[in-house]
Amino acid sequence: MALRPLASWPTPFTEKRRRSPFSSLFTATLSQLDRELRQLGDGGPAPSVLQIALREKDFRVDGMLRANSQPEHPGVILSIESRHGALSYPCDQFDHWQVNLRAITLGLEALRKLDRYGITQTGQQYTGWRAIESAPQLDPVSAACSLIARFAWPNENPDCQGEWANKVATDPTIRRNTIRRARGNAHPDRNEGSQALWDHVVDAVETLRNAGIGGLD
Repeated sequence: MALRPLASWPTPFTEKRRRSPFSSLFTATLSQLDRELRQLGDGGPAPSVLQIALREKDFRVDGMLRANSQPEHPGVILSIESRHGALSYPCDQFDHWQVNLRAITLGLEALRKLDRYGITQTGQQYTGWRAIESAPQLDPVSAACSLIARFAWPNENPDCQGEWANKVATDPTIRRNTIRRARGNAHPDRNEGSQALWDHVVDAVETLRNAGIGGLD
């Protein structure tokens, strides 16, 4: 899941936000969200972007948030390139962005259960959450190349990262070197022992491998 600044809010803000009704830790939310994204993906976690009301300088070089960052408001938008199409989930019902992300996560689980219990069979429950048709659609290979480029060059602006993603997709030598750089930046030894970033890079490389793309090692 990529983290990005939130440029604008799509609906009127919630006037009276509530305190968290949840007791789970944020790590539990991330673990559960990862499971839901895998259910929405096609052979791996669905590419996703979480928008938070922060500035670019509030993000560390590895793409994570700085410890002292303070969002302008607690609303978040989770956008997902799912096998049902591009989905978008805004939430600002609660007084902290992490709680709003948990609410979205639990909502994704509830929607998935409609299929599990036979109420729907073809993902009809996601129709109301589809992003506008003009939103960019990333195929799995393009999404994997974009993630690798972002992890390899976290300080570059999005346009430059997009250029690197195109090079990763077309040039085997650049692809190999960029993957090595992304692996280095995402390694748990450089991220306080966290495995999450490393796993995302591994999943992206595996997506390229499954697509028959070489120059990965």
